[in-house]
Amino acid sequence: MVKIAVIGGGPGGYVAAIRGAQLGAEVTLIEKDKLGGTCLNVGCIPTKALLHSAGLYEEVKNGSNVGIMAEPKLDFKQVQAHKAEVVERLVSGVTGLMKVNKIKYIKGTAEFERADTLRIRSENGVQAATFDKIIIASGSVPFLPPIPGIEHPCCIDSAGALSLEEVPSSMVIIGGGVIGIELATAYSAFGSKITIVEMMPEILPMMDGELTRIVRKNLERKGIKILTATKVVSIEDQQKCAGVRVEAQGKEEVISGEKVLVCVGRRADTESLQLQKANIKTERGRITVNEWMQTSQPNVYAIGDCASPVMLAHIASAQGELTAEHALGHAGVYLEQTNPSCVYTEPEFAAVGLTEEKAKEKKIDYIVGKFPLAANGKALIMNGGEGMIKIIADAKYKEVLGMHILGPRATDLITEGALAIRLEATLEELISTIHAHPTLGEAVRESALAGEKRAIHIPNL
Repeated sequence: MVKIAVIGGGPGGYVAAIRGAQLGAEVTLIEKDKLGGTCLNVGCIPTKALLHSAGLYEEVKNGSNVGIMAEPKLDFKQVQAHKAEVVERLVSGVTGLMKVNKIKYIKGTAEFERADTLRIRSENGVQAATFDKIIIASGSVPFLPPIPGIEHPCCIDSAGALSLEEVPSSMVIIGGGVIGIELATAYSAFGSKITIVEMMPEILPMMDGELTRIVRKNLERKGIKILTATKVVSIEDQQKCAGVRVEAQGKEEVISGEKVLVCVGRRADTESLQLQKANIKTERGRITVNEWMQTSQPNVYAIGDCASPVMLAHIASAQGELTAEHALGHAGVYLEQTNPSCVYTEPEFAAVGLTEEKAKEKKIDYIVGKFPLAANGKALIMNGGEGMIKIIADAKYKEVLGMHILGPRATDLITEGALAIRLEATLEELISTIHAHPTLGEAVRESALAGEKRAIHIPNL
């Protein structure tokens, strides 16, 4: 029986462990903290739980628009209790899956002695163990930029923002990526005065530019101040709060915040693994891998945030399945072009495949189909029709190259775009697929129709 060790129990590691066990391997999973990793414990899941509470709170406050008259009261302790309950249930579920799949789970740390041997530290002491295959899924940790004063007690990272006991009166968020934008959305709804500081020319730089500009307007309409092309110079003490000194176009100003959320990115968590003892190559802290996620040692794999520049839970899970299958002699499939990106703003924002900006950069001859959700009945009912669906297709064959959705349930709808890319579907194939009415999904078909200049529910200009 093939012996596999998995280092890390996040969405990459525990999935790799389960798939390896399904294929008949003897699997040992080593996790230093809690099963589920960052995503389940201090990332994706708790963030979405907070956002769900925030969205419901705002919806009830604005319920008079649809005939619901109420004055909701925010119980933030219960918000946090609900978040904790969801996390606990999911962690318990993963723990149960370890038992069901007969995976040996060790709570502890692991480091390499050589390419096939790990030194494992746990409550039972230190032991060396040899394995046929090793999968590294050690994840990532928040990156703290070298800003003077960043050690100020008012400064928190994303994990700190998820565990606050009270809603701060004000929050300065350094970083306009997905984490910053989502937490800005949540805490703004809870009543915090939010300022986002982003060094790049625009927030969410990896997303479609046209829809990102709509997201920015929505955030600003809700009272969130957004400073782009702005550098953080230092963080200063202001007794009960902190002052964030920023610079833009040669001018400086100081923005006060009861809390300063620092979320400018994450870095691979590999320092404790002693990779050099196994001659495993890295580049800027990230483990170097090939298309099968093998490291410079063929029996050692690395997946997720410690190896991939795209730090997303579903990427890690897909890579986990791939590596377990490859390690046991099966031909797995991993197609990164089908990877969706999701931002849980209000409304939601999701994308898969090429943006217009990327298509231009690659000099691809493309066409665009756009359909505003103001012309979709279900969207009108749900949020007044705010948002848009946009499809990028190649001009010659009309093959779908990208899909971008801003609107209700965008993060669920985007799977149709991912499947279209996976199957090399054309606009005509989306059009000839009957979509149920009344649904948000109809707007995907209408967007494809618009790409062919034959939309039904909007003028074809």
